[in-house]
Amino acid sequence: MMKEGYPAYTTSCAWLGYSDQQLQQLCTDALKEGWTKFKVKVGADLDDDRRRCRLIRQMIGPSNTLMIDANQRWDVDEAIRWVSSLAEFKPLWIEEPTSPDDILGHAAISKALAPLGVGVATGEQCHNRVMFKQFLQASALQFVQIDSCRLGSVNENLAVLLMAHKFQVPVCPHAGGVGLCELVQHLILFDYICVSASLHNRMCEYVDHLHEHFTSPVVIRDAHYMPPKDPGYSSEMLESSVTRHQYPEGDVWKQHLHK
Repeated sequence: MMKEGYPAYTTSCAWLGYSDQQLQQLCTDALKEGWTKFKVKVGADLDDDRRRCRLIRQMIGPSNTLMIDANQRWDVDEAIRWVSSLAEFKPLWIEEPTSPDDILGHAAISKALAPLGVGVATGEQCHNRVMFKQFLQASALQFVQIDSCRLGSVNENLAVLLMAHKFQVPVCPHAGGVGLCELVQHLILFDYICVSASLHNRMCEYVDHLHEHFTSPVVIRDAHYMPPKDPGYSSEMLESSVTRHQYPEGDVWKQHLHK
């Protein structure tokens, strides 16, 4: 880990609403920087999703990894139909295909998509180890996505890492929010060094924004998380950022309130 780091994937290239030109530019830049794993947001319009997935698959080539994320847009049957139509682009997983609380719905989707080679990833909204236990028992996900803040405490996260190892399901944490990359890096390193000892189908999300507000921002090298050198949980924010953005006294809020 100290030498090579932990594999990361990027979500910054393919948000909904980006023009084709913007997708192509962001993908080109990411490929030059060494990224090999790309996530695409889907779920608004099927024809549009097919076009965008085709475009990105063509750009990244057949050997790089593509994932898709619906952010809970569909019911169960709709999810199965929609993802079946996108399966030709060889996504590794469909993330949050339906309500994050619908464990049996995820199980039905997982069973239906298995012959197509598409796994189900979810968990960023799961708030305790019991939900993850039932997801794993029901074979309702093929990728566990812990969230370092949604699961209250390090201990709750560690319980899920241990259960995922017992069920032999890879953990690919959610980190698409302010500070989540900083926080979750410690958990993935612990998972690899102390629990799973495997990088097969394992990667951690990376979103490239707002890291400049933290005293110990993540270090990404060759599309890998490099182990943090500073003590602590990397959650401390710069005093200047806290002061500036604190509600309602911060300068940022004062400007908006005066308007």
